[in-house]
Order: sequence, then structure tokens, then C-alpha cells
Amino acid sequence: MIPRLTDRPVSDSLYHDFAAELRLRGFEGELSASYADRTVLSTDNSIYQVWPQLITFPKHADDLVRIAKLSGEPRFQSLKLAPRGGGTGTNGQSLSDGVIVDVSRHMNRILEINAEERWVRVESGVVKDQLNAALKPYGLFFAPELSTSNRATIGGMINTDASGQGSCLYGKTRDHVLELSTVLLDGTLWHSQPLVETELTAIKQRDDRVGSVHRLLDAIFRDDAALIAEKFPKLNRCLTGYDLAHIRDEQGRFNLNNILCGAEGTLGLVYEAKLNVLPIPRCSALVNVRYTSFDAALRDAPALMALNAASIETVDSKVLNLARQDIIWHGVREFFPDDAEPAQGINLVEFLADSEDDLERQLAVVADKLTVEGSANGRCGHTVARGAAAVNRIWGMRKKSVGLLGNLQGDKRPIPFVEDTAVPPENLADYIAEFRTLLDSHGVAYGMFGHVDAGVLHVRPVIDMKDPEQEKLVRAITDGVVALTQKYHGLLWGEHGKGVRSEYAPAFFGPLYSRLQDIKAAFDPHNQLNPGKIATPPGGELLKIDAVPTRGQHDRVIPISVRQGFDEGLHCNGNGACYNFDPDDAMCPSWKGTRERRHSPKGRASLLREWLRQLSLAGVDPLAESTRLRATGSLAGLFGRLRNTLAKRRGEADFSHEVMEAMQGCLACKSCVGQCPVKVDVPEFRAKFLELYYGRYLRPLKDYLIGSLESTLPLVAKLPGLYNAVLGSGAGRALMRRIGLVESPLLSGIDPVAELARRGFALATPARLQRLAEAERARAVIVVQDAFTSYFETELLLDLFELLRTLGFTPLLAPFAANGKPLHVHGFLGAFRKVAGSNAERLRTLAASGVPLVGLDPSMTLTYRAEYAKALGKDAAPKVQLLQEWLASRLADLPKRAVGMGSGYTLLPHCTEKTNAPAATGDWQKVFAALGLSLSNKNTGCCGMAGTFGHETDKRELSKTLYGMSWAKQVEADRGQGRLLATGYSCRCQVELIDGVKLAHPVQALLQELRSA
Repeated sequence: MIPRLTDRPVSDSLYHDFAAELRLRGFEGELSASYADRTVLSTDNSIYQVWPQLITFPKHADDLVRIAKLSGEPRFQSLKLAPRGGGTGTNGQSLSDGVIVDVSRHMNRILEINAEERWVRVESGVVKDQLNAALKPYGLFFAPELSTSNRATIGGMINTDASGQGSCLYGKTRDHVLELSTVLLDGTLWHSQPLVETELTAIKQRDDRVGSVHRLLDAIFRDDAALIAEKFPKLNRCLTGYDLAHIRDEQGRFNLNNILCGAEGTLGLVYEAKLNVLPIPRCSALVNVRYTSFDAALRDAPALMALNAASIETVDSKVLNLARQDIIWHGVREFFPDDAEPAQGINLVEFLADSEDDLERQLAVVADKLTVEGSANGRCGHTVARGAAAVNRIWGMRKKSVGLLGNLQGDKRPIPFVEDTAVPPENLADYIAEFRTLLDSHGVAYGMFGHVDAGVLHVRPVIDMKDPEQEKLVRAITDGVVALTQKYHGLLWGEHGKGVRSEYAPAFFGPLYSRLQDIKAAFDPHNQLNPGKIATPPGGELLKIDAVPTRGQHDRVIPISVRQGFDEGLHCNGNGACYNFDPDDAMCPSWKGTRERRHSPKGRASLLREWLRQLSLAGVDPLAESTRLRATGSLAGLFGRLRNTLAKRRGEADFSHEVMEAMQGCLACKSCVGQCPVKVDVPEFRAKFLELYYGRYLRPLKDYLIGSLESTLPLVAKLPGLYNAVLGSGAGRALMRRIGLVESPLLSGIDPVAELARRGFALATPARLQRLAEAERARAVIVVQDAFTSYFETELLLDLFELLRTLGFTPLLAPFAANGKPLHVHGFLGAFRKVAGSNAERLRTLAASGVPLVGLDPSMTLTYRAEYAKALGKDAAPKVQLLQEWLASRLADLPKRAVGMGSGYTLLPHCTEKTNAPAATGDWQKVFAALGLSLSNKNTGCCGMAGTFGHETDKRELSKTLYGMSWAKQVEADRGQGRLLATGYSCRCQVELIDGVKLAHPVQALLQELRSA
């Protein structure tokens, strides 16, 4: 049996006292010392893992003042603080074994937009894409472009002085910061902006921390100007953090913001910013040039940049090949056709203009050059993407490069630690050639992509950090790269900040490092703010790249067999793509609905890793325990589970409970599987966890009811009136609530087999299939039933058969058998394997006839190619297509008659469908177009139902919240028009429950149009 696991309480009582005192002094945000929250925030997008002692979620600036003032009192001066935004840093910037100050949960408001003067005022927890979505109606945007823009906060961008694609045109974050509001560690709220001399003189006369800081920085500017000019390289990606070269701006004004930007939270707590915003370019295009070698792509970039390009991004063959295996490729494949030899590198060359004519003139010059020069410079072809939609799809692929590299197979994974070096662009190709030689000398593979126009290339060596010997390469490679950057007049940290790599700062800055120490001491005399990074007060020590705990060190405790058994969760690289803010994107609805990071794929994967580590330390093999549970049955160990459950109710601590709380919030929508770059599959490892958890504790009755639903529905459907009367009554609904279920759907009361037989349709038995004539067989298709459509929405099943007959096909109904999806979702994995094995055998027998199998409900149908394939093996899983996939393959057989374009329909696809079979939504458009109908796909998030999730009492409020975030506005906009379609049974159920609107399925819209034609 899985043992009770230690809950790992906070080890330092000082942090308990700090939390208690904060509350007494009126702190209004949340405080958490739970091991789950601390585990989730112990990692970022780096190789490191450091557990904090306490997490604070301040509600406003007053809470930040309370934190700062209390930490400055003598008894708390040894306490450490580290601000955190989106947690996307690649160098451990936001990791700390002290207090995490996370502003992303509450301090995320856009306070003011001044479109006329082109500025905005925001709180530091605002996400970049959130800001740009709000600015779009004004034709404006916040310029610094990041690959993590859908989860990176403005505060995080400020603290790392972030830049990215287009930095040669738009600069870095600090180039757009007009004013900052910061809480200093003495509790002062300081509003900083560029100062003319008289203003600076007045502030220098202040007898407080603000005055001393300004006096010090002004003295450094005056006394060390020559040394600063000598030490600071002249790069587009000039130094981040304590940027002495920009104490004064181009107008000669004193600008404290240039010191605060990039300071990684080591000087103060930034809580608000006034930012410059720019007009959105009216016209854009990308010229996508393919090359025979990556070196050729690098060496050709300066020539292309000279053509007035706005930016040039480069991607190597490793990233490109990984993109081909990802959902992202569906939208960009047309721009990267296959050449005789696969492209070994590409340059994405961006052109911007205020008019289409101007843009076309620029592109004509480029086309002439590329045509005349042909295959010169290693080019092997190019395409042009015009318009925002196409351009953004390609940029989306480029943004995903970091995550895609993490999707390599095996234990060796590309990792960040030398991933943002910057050298003068003219030195880049030679520098990279030596960089590659260095990596080759260590026998290390790698992937590369980056901002070739700015001389920044992201290089990620492929290393297994669980191997102590390979871990040593971090030091050897970093030292070698530092030497190379010095040789080519560049920087180790050109874009992603210093973080743990700050140990190289003294050697880089030389005599100026002591001035950085003076700045740190002036702001933070007791070295409490993110200590060990950027600089320390005199006498302090910087962190070292090989002396901070890593994730690999913790993971190596887990046996290889266990890691392989849970590999759908253990390769999360911390990229944080699941923290997507967009309510109209499917990725992880539970994160969007709760804003709790443990309720995200990254959070759940982190908890799983720690849970497996603790089991390994306890000497328990979870795989062996799973095998035992499946062999012994549900009654074995019943008294032990009862005893443990009673102890749980008495408050007995068990880390498994914290993991369980996070797992229960998962909707099993599988968006993570389709959209996570490294394919973290939460529903799969969640099911494994549930199986083991309920080997120790009793299951709730509702799980048994849901798990057995498919097998019991054919029985209760024989008495639909009685079933509906009981569940539709007040007493029946009250009873359902007692066991944890609400709003149960009612049976349709139609026997699908009998009704279809009455209409002249046949069952797909082996005998019937054998009797099919050759012509009939060529147009035959077998419809695989799912319990929900067959018994709750029988009319839709009947409409499907009528549609197929109208289209000239011969549909046959597969005899009903349980699919097993509800069993898998709730962790009945032994039962699921049995059901899946039996059903797969039946369906393979039918498929042997050569007649294709199709399913109607996306979630149930896709189970055959996902959960069945994992449980039974790919060869044993039956091939069941989505209906639209099959119809799209038979377009030539559709009747040649147009029924009229009408006003067009809008499709809201099921989450699982659009993220795990992205081409399938386009297939519906092909079918509609073939019949003369218009269909558009609408970007929406999750409807919140997700099978039975929205029917569970404790999930209903979150379910309704999710519906309100995205689907509600689409349904309201269509009210009374009837042009909105939905493919998911659960989605249609949710809409009817909340808004009283009965959405049609695409099948029903097509049938209606054909009948009325």
C-alpha cells in the first residue's frame, strides 16, 4: 500500500513568525506555506529547484509596504525575499529558499490607457499579451516581443529588462519604461522617472535611502565614466541589471529606471509601471528563406538585414523537425515546403510598412535579390507570408522553439544555461562555429534558434541532468562559452538576465564590480532581496552555477523504471506554456479559472515528481503497487482504506492529499497533451495517481456511479420514464447532490437500435458486413456508438444516419459497447484495460471487413487513438476516425449540388478535438464548403463541462466560471440566430444548462440545409 507521506512543513520558524506578524499588521493578500504551493514555485524555466519557505500573494502596494517594513525590522533582517511574476526565467532569477512575493495573482490590472499620448499604466502582474489585447482596439501595442508573451508579466519583463524578436527595431523593455513605482526595503514608495538636473539636485539632498541612492549613482556616473565606457560592450543587447552605462539617458537626464530594469528584484519591489506604447504596424510580411546549412543561414543574415528588414530570426533543423511533429505545424506547413534535401536552417525575415503598396515595393526588392542570386549563399528556396494571420502563425512556431526543443525523446534534454549569449552581429557566424566546436568536443548535441539580427542565438546543449557526470558539463561548457564571448566582444547574458550566472559578474566588470556592490548595499543593506544574484553588498557571496540544487539532482532519486512509467509528466521543463492567460485559448482551463499555479500542467507535473521522489525515498515502487491493486481487486485492503480515510477526516497530514487536491481540479480536457511543447499529459498521469491514491483511501460513491455509467445506461434506458422521473424530481436531485452530483442529463427515451431499424438502417454485424455488395461496401461506413449520444442525444445519432443516407452513403450501426473513457478519467485503470481490450477486439473484427469506423463525439472517439493506444499498444487500438475526418476524405463522393452560402455558420469545437486533432476542425470547413456552405471556426476556451466534471457538485462553480470566461459571450452573440454549432456533447449540455440554448451539431446543420435545398 502507498504509505502516508511527510507533508514537509516549513523548517525555519522565523518564516512562521513573519507570516503571523504580517497578518497582525493587516496584510490583505494570501499567504501559503503548503508544501504543494512551495513545490510548484520551487522551479522556473531553469535547471534549478529551490524550495521557498513562504509564499505571499499581495493584493496591492500597501501589502508590499507591509512586507518591506516588517522584513527590515532587526528580528527579520536575516529573512530573504524574492519577487516573482510568470516564473519564466531561465537562470533561477525568481527562485529562493526564503519568501516568494508573487504579484501575478492579484496585482494584474491595467489601470489606465492614454491612446492619444500613447502610454499605459499597469500593475506589475499584468501579462504582456493581456496588455496587448487591451491595446489592440486602439491600434497600439507594447513592443518588446517575447516567446513567453502569453504568460510573462510586465514586472518580470522589467526585472529582466526583457527583449526578443524585433529588438533592433524596438529595443528592450527599459526603452519603453516611462515611470516606475517601487517599494524600497525601508517601506518607501518611490516613483521614479527621468530627472533634469534641478530635480536630481533636490532629491540628492534628501536624508533617507532615496537620497543616498541618487547621490551614489550620480557619483558613479561622474567618477567612473571612462571605465564604464571601456567595460560595457556596444551591443543592441547591452547589459541588463545595474546598467551603469545608462545612468543618464540620451537626453542627459538622470534615469533611475535604467538601474532598476534588469535588477531581478535585488533592489526593490516594482509594483506599477507607466509604459510607452506604439502603433501596430499596418502591413507585415515574412520572407521565409531555407538553407542547406545553419552556418549559411547565419552568414546570409547581414545581407538580408541590409534590405530594410525589421527583424531576422533564425531556426536550425532540429527545431524545425520538432515543429513538424507538433500541433503548430498544421498552421505553417505551406510556408516550408520540402526541398530535394531537408532544410538545415531557416531565416524568418520580417518587413513592415504603413501601406500595402510600400510593403509590396520592399518585397519586390527582396524577390529580385533572391531570384537573381538563386542558390547563392546556401539558399535553397523561399516563401512569403503576407498579412497578420499568416505572419502570426509563423511567429507562433518561432515562439514555441524553446518548448519544442524540450520534446526530444530520452533522458537527455536541451537545457538552458548558455542560451542567450550576445555578440556583435558581424561576429555571430564565426562565434557560433567555435561554440559548436566547443559543444562537439564534449560530445553534446544541441538545438539553436534566435535573433540573428541582434547577434543573439539561443543554444541549448542536450544533457541528462539526472546523470552526475553529465551535470558537470554545465560548469565546463559555461566556462568555455564565457571565454568565447570575451574573445568575440560579447556577453554571456545578452537577454535572459544573470540569475545564478551572476558568479561571472566580478570577472566581467573588474574594478566596476565594487560599484555594483555599493549600489546593492545602498538599496538593500542587509542583502535580503534575491541575495546572491547580480551583486552583493561588500563581503557577500554570489551564487555559483554548480552549487544551487537542480531538478536533476532531485529526479535522480526516482528509479529509472518509475521515471519511464510516468514519463508523460516527468519531462516538464518549466517552460510554462500552460500559464497562457488567454481565456479564448483552450490550454489548461483549471489554471485560468483558479489562478492557482498548482492547478496547471506544470504545477501538477511538479507535484507528481515530488510525490514519486518521496515514494522512492520511502522505498515504495508505485508501478508494483499498481500491478498489485489490479490483481487483488477493489475489496482487498478495504479495512485499511477505511482506517486511513477516517484518519484523513481527523486531519492526519499526508502530502498525497495536497497532490490529490491539484489532480481533482483537472478537467481531463487533454489540451495540455496537444498544446504543451513537451507533451505533458496530465490526464494520463492523473489517472495513474488516482488509482494509487484510492489504493490507500476510500473512493467517493460518485466515482463508482460515473465509472459504471456506460455499462448501466443500456439497462436503465429500458425504463426511461422511471429514470427521468426519479432524477428529475426534487428528492432525486437532492439524493444526487448528497453523493456529489448535480444537473444529471435525462434520457431521450428513444431506443436507437429499434428506431434505426424502423427507418431501414442495419446493425454492423460480421454477417451483415459480409453480405454487402461491392458497390454498397464502397459507400458503407460503420458508426461507433458512444453512450452519451446514443442515450441522451439519440436524435443526433438518428440525424447522422439520415445525413449519411442523404449524401449517398450506407451507414451501419456498431452494436453498443462501453468505450471506457469515464473509467480512465477517474483512475479505474484495471477496469479500463479490460473494457478497452474487449471493445477493441469487437471493433477490430468489424474493421476487418474493410468498412471504415467513425465516431461522433470527439472526446470519446479520440480515446481510441490516445488512451487505447497507450493501454493496449498502437497496433491493438482500433482505427476510429472522427466523422469529419472521414467525410473530408470522401469529398469527391459528395453530391454535386450547392445549397447556398446563407449567412454562414460558426463552429465551437471541443477542446480535445481542436488541440489533439487540429486538422479535424478544418475538415468540417472542407465538408461545408463542398456543399456550398460557409463555416468559420471560433477561438474559444473550455466550456467548463468536460465530460462529467461540470456535473460534480464540488466542481460546478468552477465549471460555470469557465463557461463565463469564453463560451458565454459567443452564445449570447448568436442568441436567436441559430448559426452557432458545437461538436462536443458535453459542450452542448453545458450551454443548455446555463443559457437554455440548444446548440446544433454540424451534422444537424448540414441535414437541415440539404432538406431545405
